[in-house]
Amino acid sequence: MSKPLPSSYKAVLFDLDGTLLDTAPDFVTTLNRMLAEKNLPPLPPEKIRAAVTNGSVGLIELGFGLKPQQAEFEPLRQQFLDYYFECLTENTRLFPGMESLLGKLADFAIPWGIVTNKPSRYTDEILARLWLPCQPQTVICPDHVTRAKPDPEPVLLACKQLNIAPQQSLLVGDHRRDIESGLNAGCYTVSAAYGYIDSDENPDHWGAHYLVNHASEIGSILFTTR
Repeated sequence: MSKPLPSSYKAVLFDLDGTLLDTAPDFVTTLNRMLAEKNLPPLPPEKIRAAVTNGSVGLIELGFGLKPQQAEFEPLRQQFLDYYFECLTENTRLFPGMESLLGKLADFAIPWGIVTNKPSRYTDEILARLWLPCQPQTVICPDHVTRAKPDPEPVLLACKQLNIAPQQSLLVGDHRRDIESGLNAGCYTVSAAYGYIDSDENPDHWGAHYLVNHASEIGSILFTTR
């Protein structure tokens, strides 16, 4: 009977929002709560979902049509972040296929980590509240480094903490900055086309080594069947 065997990759690094976790539903809840408080109509979930990759700045721009330099912007953004913290994991879940993939990584003792541009206040709390089949061996947030993605620094730090050479690592992300960060660090890269992709972006053009349309497809890159 054939069985899966690990490929040459010794570690896997995931972006968080839109790659490892589907966090968009809680961003939808947060933004539409704020809109309702100001007697504004709710936005369709799919519209908010597409903007999640741009963080709180992009979501406030989307919801209220404001720019960061405007006086009203920062107070709204801070309110958004406070509301979001309250509901961090109400509807956030692993993407379909991720639970099985993480379980297989554990079975083969392949370390994995998270490299995200989400501040540690939110990342750590999500990981504390959310059940995972196994825990990441490293979590790198922008407040752990001098330069966040697309700079290679956070990826290099993650590889250092895992004691794995970047050339032996696979980085998975749903934004161009993830892929650029991984490539510049020397990792092999996977574009997660199932994630939060801007309408004007095409993952085929990011220069990744692989592209997947579903998280379950990552396993075919990491494991061979013999």
